[in-house]
Amino acid sequence: MLSTTRSTLRNTDVLVVGGGLAGLSTAVFLAQQGVDCLLVERQPELSGHPRARGVHPRAMELMRAAGIEDEIRAMPSARRLAHNSGVIAARSLAGPELGSLDDKYVMDVGADVASLSPTPWCLCHQGELEDVLRDRAERLGVALRFHTELLSFEQDGPEGEEITARVRDHATGAERTLKSRYLVAADGAHSGVRDALGIPFDGEVFGHYVNVHFRADLTEQLAGRRFLMCYTFNEQVRGALMPLDNSTDWLLHISYDAAGTDAGSFTEERCTELVRAAAGVPDLDPRILSVSRWEGAARTADRFHDERVFLVGDAAHVMPPSGGFGSSTGIQDAHNLAWKLAAVLDGWAGPALLTSYDEERRPISEATVEQAVLRSRDRLRLLDEPGGRRPADPGIVEDALVWLSWRYRSSAVTAWDESVLPGHGVWSAENDGRPGSRAPHLRLRRGGAELSALDLFGSRPVLLTGPDDRAWREAVRAVAHDLDVPLALYGIGTEVTDIEDRWPERYGVTAQGAVLVRPDGVVAWRCADAPVFAGRTLRTVLARLLGRDAAGEAAGTTRREGSGER
Repeated sequence: MLSTTRSTLRNTDVLVVGGGLAGLSTAVFLAQQGVDCLLVERQPELSGHPRARGVHPRAMELMRAAGIEDEIRAMPSARRLAHNSGVIAARSLAGPELGSLDDKYVMDVGADVASLSPTPWCLCHQGELEDVLRDRAERLGVALRFHTELLSFEQDGPEGEEITARVRDHATGAERTLKSRYLVAADGAHSGVRDALGIPFDGEVFGHYVNVHFRADLTEQLAGRRFLMCYTFNEQVRGALMPLDNSTDWLLHISYDAAGTDAGSFTEERCTELVRAAAGVPDLDPRILSVSRWEGAARTADRFHDERVFLVGDAAHVMPPSGGFGSSTGIQDAHNLAWKLAAVLDGWAGPALLTSYDEERRPISEATVEQAVLRSRDRLRLLDEPGGRRPADPGIVEDALVWLSWRYRSSAVTAWDESVLPGHGVWSAENDGRPGSRAPHLRLRRGGAELSALDLFGSRPVLLTGPDDRAWREAVRAVAHDLDVPLALYGIGTEVTDIEDRWPERYGVTAQGAVLVRPDGVVAWRCADAPVFAGRTLRTVLARLLGRDAAGEAAGTTRREGSGER
């Protein structure tokens, strides 16, 4: 790597603000890349409130890469809800059903996705998922500072290369100054960092909601059903019941009129009455565990990047919960950003690479917000008479495409092949290995063990080749040395075996071709056949995609060396 020295005055390379799902994911992904990071969260502890429930396949792929897939699937809610599926509507849980959501765009959580991904849905709720992420972050050495609030920050330092932040420890009242190379804002929908930067966050408010976490035995009213959600529509409550253990642990999601209702009026007594109405059991005696109020909105920040500050998760975008896209979108933000920060800090990519974060994630986030909005509005069709239900909005894109078939346009991928039909906006009709798309899943075998092609990606760029790859092997050795890039090569048919013989079909190359995949599992470039000058071609492509200058150097970077005092 480039021989440079990190300032001894700097406390950390990356300061993460916010200890929720997006912030913890950012910290985990950075630490996996060897980046020294410090996370501050103003709350004294994780909330533990269930909130979002369900992690879709792409986000689970990233949890698999983080080494915690099995831990997440072992959490209580994940185990108990493993066989739940479907969305229904009823006057109350005890009353007759009004209908169910069975449109073609919906891929049920129990659907077989083995041909698309090595990891299916997981119905772990957010409180438990955050516990797993926190534990993983601590094991990776992340400094977590709860009950610590960011007071202010400046992008100053030598040649603008430092973040200077002021924080307060609420346990002691002490204030201190922290210095970092970069700051990641994961401080939620009401992000103070975003506001301080003056980044607009306009959009549409759909309504106001209360989540009531309660315990009550509703086994009789469930009558053996194992659904994801039951929308309840009656004179007393309009909301949704969500089982957390299929018997006594529940979340009631309630819509209310903010203009005519004081949010503070949701006392334990009132919540008890609303739970009774949703359950259809007038004398039910639920135990109210917690009440959480939130605003349902659709917003995307005007930019996700401001010099050395980056927005992730709800600080960058908020969306209705329909479709279960919100938390998973934040996890993908974190994963996209982490490897880029690591590459720049380690010196094998130039600072220009960081501009691709906004170029890639903002269009996908805007499109995902739109899909969540369309799904939210579509839920009202559950109230239509079964024989006269209106068709779904034609603008709704199938779940599987939203999860897995997005396409990036940026300086960090080569241009799309426009001879192929574009599909649906930012989503491709096929996940076929084109640049800008998620590298397709392939079932592989290595050393007697089965794995996915996705398991080959992580901390460094990878060149995938076919069995006839002598020219590419020589090119990788030369380019990795010349550019000082940790470039790896895996031969399909040499190092690993393609179990189903789908490599050429899924990646769009021949036996002599190659596909360059970024550490985040995104195809950066592909070449159907080996060119005459493979080394020169690969060097030019890689230097450009990594934001290197004309000489191939990552100008203006500093290599990470050790941790500062925290």
